[in-house]
Amino acid sequence: MKRVQSIIRGLGFLLIVLAIVAAILFVDFSYKTFSLKSRDINTDAIVVLTGGRGRVDEGVKLYRAGKADWLFLVGVDPSVRKSDLYRDNPGDRRSERVVLEKNSRNTLENALYSRELILGNRITSVTLITSRYHMKRATLFFRAVLPRDVAIYPHPVDSRNLVPDWWGHSGSIRLLFSEFYKYTMFRIFFLIAPSELRPSPLTGD
Repeated sequence: MKRVQSIIRGLGFLLIVLAIVAAILFVDFSYKTFSLKSRDINTDAIVVLTGGRGRVDEGVKLYRAGKADWLFLVGVDPSVRKSDLYRDNPGDRRSERVVLEKNSRNTLENALYSRELILGNRITSVTLITSRYHMKRATLFFRAVLPRDVAIYPHPVDSRNLVPDWWGHSGSIRLLFSEFYKYTMFRIFFLIAPSELRPSPLTGD
C-alpha cells in the first residue's frame, strides 16, 4: 500500500513539474509571437498564406511598392480569380508575376506547394506573410521544407482576435495555446525526422 502511495505521489510530482515546464514554454512562445518584427527588405518573392484578414492586402501593398519580383498567393479558394485579388495599375504589367496557388488546404501543404513555386523560379529569398499568431508555426514549416540557402523573412499581420494583453483575453489565450500545441508537436516531429520533408540536394524533389 505504501509503495502504491509512493508511486502516486511521484506521478503527481512529475505532473506538476511538467505543468510548470509547459506553462513556462507557453509564456515564452507567446512573448516571441508578439516580439516578431517585420523588416523593411527587398526579397525575390512575397509568399502570402491566404485565409486570414489583412494578409492579401499586406502582400499586395508590398508587391506594388516593389519589395519583390514575385507575389505568390498560397491556399487561394479555387473559385477566386487573379483579378479578384490583384489588378494592374494603368501602364503596369506586374500581374504577370502574381501567382495563385489553389491546391493547398493547410499550413504544411502551403509550405510544400510554395516550395514548388520557389524552387521552380530559382528564388533565394522570400517575405513570408501570415497572421501574427500563425507566424511561428508557418516559419517552422517553411524552414523544414525549403533548402537551407533560401532566406525566409517573417512579416506578421496583426488581427483583431489576438490582443497584446493576451493574458486578460480568453480568446487570445485559446488561440495562442492552440498554436503553441501545434507548434510544439511539429517541432518534436522535425527534431525526430529533420530531413523528411526537405528536398534532395541531388534531385530537387
